[in-house]
Amino acid sequence: MIGSRVHEPSTSACWRVALPHTTAAVPVARALVRTALAEREHAADRDTAELLTAELVANAVEHTSRGCPIELVVELLPTGCRVEVHDADPEPPGDLTLPHLDVPDPWQEHGRGLLLIRALSSSCGHRPTASGKAVWFRLPAVPRPRRPD
Repeated sequence: MIGSRVHEPSTSACWRVALPHTTAAVPVARALVRTALAEREHAADRDTAELLTAELVANAVEHTSRGCPIELVVELLPTGCRVEVHDADPEPPGDLTLPHLDVPDPWQEHGRGLLLIRALSSSCGHRPTASGKAVWFRLPAVPRPRRPD
């Protein structure tokens, strides 16, 4: 489904969006997550959600064959949000769920994405899908500060 919005009972909502298989997908995905979270009274931290989404989408673009579909799924729950990035490569992502004992080289451009996802999300992982895999993270809801009357 492209650009569809599905409402579930209670206060859950889910967006599924096909992304281009180019680096242009990264800012598009960030904007979609920012917009989705802006609609919620008690949403997850938008900056963290955008950063982690950008990491997942950039990995999907970099590590899958050109032309393979990439899909962003944003699920807003009463307890926070869950973001998934689907791609056609069935191989699990590096060390997403395993502790990484090596410190990334500070002079390298790459190598910190999965570390950021592990460190900043409340949980993360991957699962096989019918057409490849989904890599996901969760963030807890953060109440917005009350404005003074």
